[in-house]
Amino acid sequence: MSPRYALVIFDFDGTLADSGDWFLSIADHLAERFKFQSVAADEVELLRGRSSSEVIRHLGIPRWKLPAIGRYVHALLAQQTDRIALFDGIVPVLRQLAESGVRMALVTSNAERNARAILGPDNAALFERFECGASLFGKAPRYRRVLRKTKIAPSDVLSIGDETRDVAAAKKVGVHSGAVLWGYANREALTQLQPDFLFERPDDVLRLVLGEGSVTAALGKA
Repeated sequence: MSPRYALVIFDFDGTLADSGDWFLSIADHLAERFKFQSVAADEVELLRGRSSSEVIRHLGIPRWKLPAIGRYVHALLAQQTDRIALFDGIVPVLRQLAESGVRMALVTSNAERNARAILGPDNAALFERFECGASLFGKAPRYRRVLRKTKIAPSDVLSIGDETRDVAAAKKVGVHSGAVLWGYANREALTQLQPDFLFERPDDVLRLVLGEGSVTAALGKA
């Protein structure tokens, strides 16, 4: 049986890399350095249900500061990539997809050097394209660039991420959307956007893309 999708576009932070705790650990430092509202302990769960734009507004961060904040965070992370690991079960998924002929791309607001360092050279080599770096225009233009470069029809593409913006970008460009439930955003926020699939565990991705077992039994349908 041939794979259900020819290309899978992965998000990185919160989807492949377990980086949520690291970002939370630097939140107060960023707030002090860039003069925006710090995140109280009881706000963390609330913000998990918000979109990126809503979080930015809640913290009172002017949009003009975002590029500088992004550059600073990427530089800081480059010094601490050893503190972040891939989620359990991710590596076998990536390798089995590649062995089955599924092409893969990475679209992330993180820096490419950070993503490659955390993935490691063997896993990074499994990705055909990297579209990385913070963007004020969201992820949709990066998805379109991946489609243009790979020459794959949107109907043959699955996007997988852990944030509401990942689902929104996938819908905007017409590719199928899958939301993971082991990342940063919460189930309710993701479900409200009605992604095509909800993944409880990394190996659910294989069940869908490679047709292993019952898709409806393995996956939460949004």
